[in-house]
Parts: sequence; C-alpha cells; structure tokens
Amino acid sequence: MYDDSPAARWERRTAIPLSVASLVFLGAYAVRVLAPGLPEPWRDLCWFALLACWAMFAVNYAVCWRLSGQGLRFVPTHPLDTVALLLPLLRPLRVVRFYETMQRRRGQPRLSLHERVIAYAGLSAVLLGFTGALAVYQQERDAPGANMRTFGDAVWWACSTLSTVGYGDVVPVTPMGRVIAVGVMACGLALLGAVTGSFSSWMLQVFSREDENRDIEKRPPGG
Repeated sequence: MYDDSPAARWERRTAIPLSVASLVFLGAYAVRVLAPGLPEPWRDLCWFALLACWAMFAVNYAVCWRLSGQGLRFVPTHPLDTVALLLPLLRPLRVVRFYETMQRRRGQPRLSLHERVIAYAGLSAVLLGFTGALAVYQQERDAPGANMRTFGDAVWWACSTLSTVGYGDVVPVTPMGRVIAVGVMACGLALLGAVTGSFSSWMLQVFSREDENRDIEKRPPGG
C-alpha cells in the first residue's frame, strides 16, 4: 500500500540529498584522518563540510520528529536515527536504505527479503569496517605503546573484529579506541547473526519447496 503521509513524502524527497551528504561526510572525515599534512585551507574546507552535513542530519531528525506526531516517544521508537545523530560516523549507513527507498518509488523491491538482508548486511559491514578503521586509527596512530601505526593495520583490525575472529595481533590501547572497538564488535555480532539467520531461513525454504515439488510429482494422476 502506497504511503502518502507527510513523513513518508519527506523521507522520499530527502533520500537522495541525505545519502549524498552521508558520503560527503565520510569522505571529508577520511581526508582529515588520512591526510594530516593537507594544507590548512583544505582541512578547514573538510571541517566545514562535516559541520554542514551534520546540520543537515540534525534538521532532518527534527523534521521527522515533528511529522511523526509522537512527541518524546519518537526517540525510543527510532533508536538508530537517534544514535546516528549522536554518532555522525554511522550516517553513511543511510546509503544502505537508499536502494530500498528508490525501489519503493517504483513498486515492489527487486530482491527477495533474504537477498536484501544479506546484501544490506554486506554493505553495512563494508561501511562500518571503513568508518571503524578510520575512527580507531585517528585515536591510535600517535598513542604511546600503540601497535596500530598505519591505516592498513586499522583496516586489518576492523576486518578481524567485524568477522568476530579477533586475532589479537593488532589491538587498540587508548580508552576511546577501545570504546570504538566495543561498538564494532557489537555491530559485527549483529550483522553476522542477521546474515546467518537469513541464509538459514532461505535454505529451509528452498528445501521445503523441493520436498513439496517431489510430493506433487509422486502423486498419481487424479490423486
């Protein structure tokens, strides 16, 4: 059923601008972290882009709150939006919702539910791994006693943490780095559980459908 409420119309109109802003935010943050020797005017430009994008996110959150008509109940019923506003590095995950929003404009999504869960979880893992590596690297690269000296080390750490392998050869030593690590661990467990559960459910459906087809083929004509 097509939703033509004010909140739904606002979400459709802001889907593309906010998705672009999310990528700009991630790009500006990556430049500031990975290019510390950048000339000051360019660093200021990146900082301005970060603030402008965050302002867009804040305005969108306020408008969605107002259009929802829920009052203070909006905060607990939209935990991901609230957390993403407080932790702007999670905003690039909005790109994951962009595909679904565009498909709703055209009607039914092209992918099945299980395929969408796996695809979204995979894209979320890539974005979370990259942003987590940036955030931890920013905290660890100059810390005394840290063994995460390059961005490659940070990417390796993010991959092993998100996959729940955790080799332990590269670990954060700063308090903020460890806080970020806890968030990456929690996200890794959630994504792994979503993919595993969806894949298992899909396999069960496939096997069930095959069994039903065999039963139909074995039935005698007119039975």
